[in-house]
Amino acid sequence: MTATYVVNPTVRAVSSTVPDRSPLAFHRRLPGYAPTPLVNLPNLAQILGLGQVWLKDESRRLGLPSFKMLGASYATYRALEARCGGFPDWQTVDELAALCAPLRPFTLAAATDGNHGRAVAHMARLLGFAARIFVPAGTTQARIEAIMGEGAAVTIVDGTYDQAVIRSAQEAGPRCLVVSDTSWPGYEDIPRQVITGYATIFTEVDDELARRDELGPNLVVVQIGVGALMAAAVSHYRQSDERPVTSNNSGEFVSAELTVAKAPAILGVEPIQAACVLASLKAGRIVEVPGPHDSIMAGLNCGLPSLIAWPIISSGIDAVVAIDDQRACQSVRDLAAMGITAGETGAAGFGGLAEALFGPNAAALREHLGINHTTRVLLISTEGETDPVVRSRILTANCARDCTVREACKVN
Repeated sequence: MTATYVVNPTVRAVSSTVPDRSPLAFHRRLPGYAPTPLVNLPNLAQILGLGQVWLKDESRRLGLPSFKMLGASYATYRALEARCGGFPDWQTVDELAALCAPLRPFTLAAATDGNHGRAVAHMARLLGFAARIFVPAGTTQARIEAIMGEGAAVTIVDGTYDQAVIRSAQEAGPRCLVVSDTSWPGYEDIPRQVITGYATIFTEVDDELARRDELGPNLVVVQIGVGALMAAAVSHYRQSDERPVTSNNSGEFVSAELTVAKAPAILGVEPIQAACVLASLKAGRIVEVPGPHDSIMAGLNCGLPSLIAWPIISSGIDAVVAIDDQRACQSVRDLAAMGITAGETGAAGFGGLAEALFGPNAAALREHLGINHTTRVLLISTEGETDPVVRSRILTANCARDCTVREACKVN
């Protein structure tokens, strides 16, 4: 039987500095920037028997229906800055594009299950560059068309997402920058900047909770994929020295010398078909989960954790749950009933919380994560509607246990 959860018995603070606000300062200069909503869901908290539930709604971020533009734009900017030997001060994206003019003709390339590639293509369009995006077989037509709508050339790779990553890496050269959110030996700087770019999400959460004069979360639930967003979450919430940190029954985290009041428990969520971090935690090392990676949670169909994200995640995550497509579909419907537009990947965080609270391993997970009636939970809805056909079928029909991407996309 496939394992559906794993707990991390030893959690350590991640070596880090004070939260870096430079990504937020960068993002504020991009067209359409605004903090995404932090939605308070008191009725849901009551139903779930929790103290509070917030949902960070990333369905509209910098002109796109997912959070991915945060990492893609920041990593691209830092890489171009390095190529150009630094940029003078700029205030608008048009000014930045003018500073990049000497690089043209120039191309940005990426592999994607949908959202990351669209974000890279969008950034390329803003800067006056071309874009080449590689997608795995089975990527839905709506996602391909959305990428092409940004002016990108799309190549379908006959294989998995990880094979699309390998293909995209071959594009690197003097006139082409590969912008990947995963990493491999010799390719680490750009994925590291992607992780840094995602910090804006958690900086905005901190700022909004401070504005409301509310306590922060003591449980953070994050979808994994290759692990870049999870690495950003761990880096943000595990900032301290390198002393061992263990959980107590209240859900706070303590060491022998210091109470880390801001350190919540962190729960990761993956599809059963692509639970690569769960498998890696069980093995104690990075392992690749073989395909097919055909979950309806397309953005999480990744068989191999990011090389640079793995040490951060393995040191700072408390537990991982793997959910099936039925749980993801139900989560889309449940969030829709609350007025929240979430795609399958976006709703997976809520699905993981439901699995931890009510699934077959709920007792062990509740104890390990310190969940009780006072727990304050932060969810990240990482995407809105990225495929209208899939979402419509989820909302209008029951999603059976054998529901796959192909079944969900059938049009009668």
